[in-house]
Amino acid sequence: MIDLDKDELDILESFERGEWQPIPDKENEIKRHQTIARATFEPEQSLNIRISVKDLNALQKLALVEGVPYRIFVSSIIHKYASGYLVDVAHAE
Repeated sequence: MIDLDKDELDILESFERGEWQPIPDKENEIKRHQTIARATFEPEQSLNIRISVKDLNALQKLALVEGVPYRIFVSSIIHKYASGYLVDVAHAE
């Protein structure tokens, strides 16, 4: 018998309980996920912006606290905001 870890056992037990259902229109679902995967791995593009020295200094200090280069930190903030994981609490409802 193959040794399975906890996650693998959970999946196997879930399958054996009949919790898994076939995907309707499987071919379209595969194409949809392929499109998402391709978009995820598109090459990065450059963006030049002008920000105040005060804001840049604040971002650099925050990046230092996080232990990452500030350009990566800024890119992460933009990604989180664009993905909906970072919200403006001053304007949140």
